[in-house]
Amino acid sequence: MSKIDKMSILGVRSFGIEDKDKQVISFFNPLTVLVGPNGAGKTTIIECLKYATSGELPPGSKGGAFVHDPKDAHETDVRAQIRLLFTDVNGGKVTIHRSMSCTQKAKNYSFKSLEQVITRIKDGEKVSLSSKCGDLDREMISALGVSKPVLNHVIFCHQEESNWPLSEGKALKDKFDSIFAATKYIKALETMRQLRLTQTQTVKECQVELRYLKQNKEKAQQIRETVATKEAQLMASKDSVQQIEGQIEPLENRLMDIDTKLGKVMKLDNDIKALESRKKQMEEDNRELEETMEQVFEGSDEQLQEIYQNHQRTVREKERRLTDCQKELERAGWECQRLNRVKADLLVEQGRLQLEADRHTQNIKHRDTQVRSLSSFLEMEGYDRTPFTPHQLESFHRLVAQRLDQEKETVAHVLADLHEKDQQKQQSIDEMRDKKTGLERTVELKRDLQGKKQQELRNVRAELQRLEGSSSRLQELENDLADKERELQSAVEHSNVDELKAEVLELQKDKTELDRAQRQLDQEMEMLNTHTTARTQMEMLKKDKTEKEEQVRKIKSRHSEDLVSLLGHFPNKRELEDWIYAKSKEINNTRDRLAKLKLFISQLTEEREPCCPVCQRTFPSESDLQEVISDMQSKLRLVPDKLKNTEQDLKKKERKRDEMMALRPVRYSVVLFTLG
Repeated sequence: MSKIDKMSILGVRSFGIEDKDKQVISFFNPLTVLVGPNGAGKTTIIECLKYATSGELPPGSKGGAFVHDPKDAHETDVRAQIRLLFTDVNGGKVTIHRSMSCTQKAKNYSFKSLEQVITRIKDGEKVSLSSKCGDLDREMISALGVSKPVLNHVIFCHQEESNWPLSEGKALKDKFDSIFAATKYIKALETMRQLRLTQTQTVKECQVELRYLKQNKEKAQQIRETVATKEAQLMASKDSVQQIEGQIEPLENRLMDIDTKLGKVMKLDNDIKALESRKKQMEEDNRELEETMEQVFEGSDEQLQEIYQNHQRTVREKERRLTDCQKELERAGWECQRLNRVKADLLVEQGRLQLEADRHTQNIKHRDTQVRSLSSFLEMEGYDRTPFTPHQLESFHRLVAQRLDQEKETVAHVLADLHEKDQQKQQSIDEMRDKKTGLERTVELKRDLQGKKQQELRNVRAELQRLEGSSSRLQELENDLADKERELQSAVEHSNVDELKAEVLELQKDKTELDRAQRQLDQEMEMLNTHTTARTQMEMLKKDKTEKEEQVRKIKSRHSEDLVSLLGHFPNKRELEDWIYAKSKEINNTRDRLAKLKLFISQLTEEREPCCPVCQRTFPSESDLQEVISDMQSKLRLVPDKLKNTEQDLKKKERKRDEMMALRPVRYSVVLFTLG
């Protein structure tokens, strides 16, 4: 049987925190009665027993109220300790040591349980178990042989909760369940009930699912029977199809033979019709020739052969002339294409340079506007009318730089003065702040001293009331009271709070003046930043000018090879215009020659040189004549494509010419900007 032997208390509620304040109580067998007036600590002893055995704090204490008040101890951190010596159920001696601390914060208390140790004597040696290594509450329950609810609600029941047997039914039931450890069985029954409801719901769902599965099974059986029937019908249909195909194959072979013979018959029929048509055409040609013949040649074969050879020489000469004309036409087409390409490139370059020139003009206008606005802002005369001359721009740059240097120097002086004043004011503020802190600390100390003196005064008055019968002691206390009142009055007189408040107000006024001066300096710095922005824009315009010059140089270098290859050197504007005019004139001449060649070819196609005075035929047969005419017409059809390519080259060259012409305003603007 377990029993409590001895307990020591330190730093709990009204028990002191010093080692000399430690109180030890021994418990007698079989009963120990605690008696004493209110406030003697009877309940505190019961609370300490409860905390030592079960680790439960008293109700409503929230930790901090259970430990000695740090204010009463004049400490910020107070530590409490409870030691309990008891005999466990096995008859062994066990000691439990529980410690805690309470720290005073700005607005509340902070309670913390420290390390707890339980010590047993085993085989003559002490064996300790810390709360870091085990559950001491479980060890105490095992050592005492009593459950935690019995310790809390029966053995060490707090007086504020001693009426729990008279509480409501549910609360009373919870208490008894906790005492008799029936809670876990109630939870098990509740879990079983919930599980039974869940299983019942699952069975219902499975029954519904089983009903649908049976329906699906019956439907699947019907589908299988239908599939078997359809498969039997399909096999019968396949057999019928095979029989029909066996009957169709001889018919198809016979039909193919008939188609072959029919094709041969149709081919023969077409050949017959073609031969008849050719026969009719030949008869028609023969009849036309007979009608056109005016005279029958009556000379010899040698004469006819000589006339034929002369005609052949004439035809060859005309063919040679035609070949030369075609070559000349082809060369003209190539030249026209090349010129069109050059023209197109020049036009593209002209458009790009024109765009850059417009942009450059806008930049110059923007620069002039910025110069006018900046000169107006700086009250500089002579910059009201645009455009500005290079001399005006150079003078403006020089004046702005001088004005900027002056403003920088002025700002530097002002900033130095303000920095020096700021340091002086800051030093004064620091001194005032230190002085204010010292005075506040003095006031606080005086207030603490005043509070202590008032407390001493209250103590003295209380002692006076208790010792009213002793006149000599009363006189001493009155003298002490008078001394304390004089000290209190002296402390109040030396603490001049109004002067401190006046000094603080004066420092705040100085700070306001410094803030106003700083804002004024910020405005001046903003004005200087505006001047710097204008200077930055001018430098950006200079950089833009340099970029434009670089672009002009790149354009010249990119097209210099083409122009040198065409003209032999890099041309100026006048030479380029003359060269383009000459090429345009050359293209027009080529077009005229092309038109003449077309006319000449058409005349050759219509002309019929008489080979003899009888039939006037050029060649022995009409087919030879038609073949030559077709050849010439096919060559003539190539002429428009060549002309088109030549015109495209001409357009490219004209476009390139226009782009080069567009370089002039950009170059002129760059030169003006450079001079400016």
